[in-house]
Amino acid sequence: MLIVGFQDGTIIDKEERKSLLGGKGTSLVEMSTDLALPVPPGFVITTQAFHQYIEEGSVDFLQGDLQKAIIQIENRVNKKFGEGPNPLLVSVRSGAAISMPGMMDTILNLGLNTRTTQALERQSNKHFADECRNRFRTMYSSIVLQQDEVRETDIPEDTWQQLLNAIEAVFNSWNSPRAITYRNIENISHTLGTAVTVQSMVFGNMGPQSGTGVAFTRNPSTGVKEIFGDYLPNAQGEDVVAGTHQTLKLEEMKKIVPDAYQKLSTTMENLEWFFNDMVDIEFTVENSELWILQSRVGKRTPLAAIQIAVDMVNDPKFALRKNDAIARVPSETLIKAKEGQRTTERASAIAKGIGASPGIAVGQAVFSADDAVDFDDDGKPVILIRSETSPSDVHGMAIAQGILTATGGLASHSAVVARGWGIPAVVGATEISISESIIRIGNHVIKKGDTVTIDGASGEIFLEEIDYVEVETVPALKIFTEWLEEINSI
Repeated sequence: MLIVGFQDGTIIDKEERKSLLGGKGTSLVEMSTDLALPVPPGFVITTQAFHQYIEEGSVDFLQGDLQKAIIQIENRVNKKFGEGPNPLLVSVRSGAAISMPGMMDTILNLGLNTRTTQALERQSNKHFADECRNRFRTMYSSIVLQQDEVRETDIPEDTWQQLLNAIEAVFNSWNSPRAITYRNIENISHTLGTAVTVQSMVFGNMGPQSGTGVAFTRNPSTGVKEIFGDYLPNAQGEDVVAGTHQTLKLEEMKKIVPDAYQKLSTTMENLEWFFNDMVDIEFTVENSELWILQSRVGKRTPLAAIQIAVDMVNDPKFALRKNDAIARVPSETLIKAKEGQRTTERASAIAKGIGASPGIAVGQAVFSADDAVDFDDDGKPVILIRSETSPSDVHGMAIAQGILTATGGLASHSAVVARGWGIPAVVGATEISISESIIRIGNHVIKKGDTVTIDGASGEIFLEEIDYVEVETVPALKIFTEWLEEINSI
């Protein structure tokens, strides 16, 4: 099976869906069918197709099935791929069976050429059409053509060729250095391969009543049951997860698009019940209308893992027993949760960002992932400081004691990865000005090798090594430990 429409995915046995459709494709199928959520129509190019591509070195074998699948989308949205007056644009995204946040590639707004850009302009306005075209050209040049410079003449006018090339590029990103590094760290098999989702575009950049965001059904840092996440008005999804923009807290969305916010709140409750776990959701609002683009079991800090497990066992709405909760929390996660019960002694912070992953981290300042590796090889603990982290920084993030960024929000890839690895992180520290060799925070200058302390809970930054104290163990950690002792004694 090479291509599966979202509406047809339920014909695949539930136990086999993730391996064939990937995590993203499986969630899109289940949200479209089982939950009847507002999901833009699309299809999944399966991992079976990935392995055939690896063998043959081309995706030409997909052309017939691709044309049929695109026609199905066209019929559902009343748009035409590669043609006006109402052109169909699509996203092309990776989707492995096991989540690898930001490690593989995505291309948005595919299907724009000279004719369709003009049609989009007539349908909306020149600013919107140009913005979509510029984003597509930048992503296509970087991901498909592997070049920093955007040259219009290098991008095919043939939208079918654009699509075939993009699928190959996303397949190839499975074996990118950053993806291989991440799989090595997470002990994920290199033989799994990735699926690709092709989906009708919805636009968060259509004006003030549009936007994009990432929501968590619980606080992924603490595990507390609360709506948590980032929202960015008049933007597209990559602006949030890439950490290149300063986002709003998700609650601000309620003031801007209240109906969409209410629908999102209800959707979050339904998805958490469906997954029987904390979920993170990527969504777009197009002219006040909510669309769900992805959902998955969310990455969380060790302490949050404990809190969520205990709360869900005690909530009759969830079918989670003590044994199941304990199985969800590996022994190393429990150890990290106990170690994370610390706070800084009273001291004067030189700046404050957003606490994105709790814990105290002390290390020598470095400003690149490669420098982080070099310092680590010499036995020196490091704080990786960047304007924003990119997936290519993963090798430096993995060995850092802590991560500090000048931009980005709670749902940026750096924050998500740091929480998953239990690494303290502070993001969105806007007071920081970073150059290649130094950073400035007000009157303070930090050079490579200077000692820095960050508090990933409070978001505070200190220009020295700060003593910390153990704090009282949170009740959930005590309860979980008692459960573990009780079961081990049987």
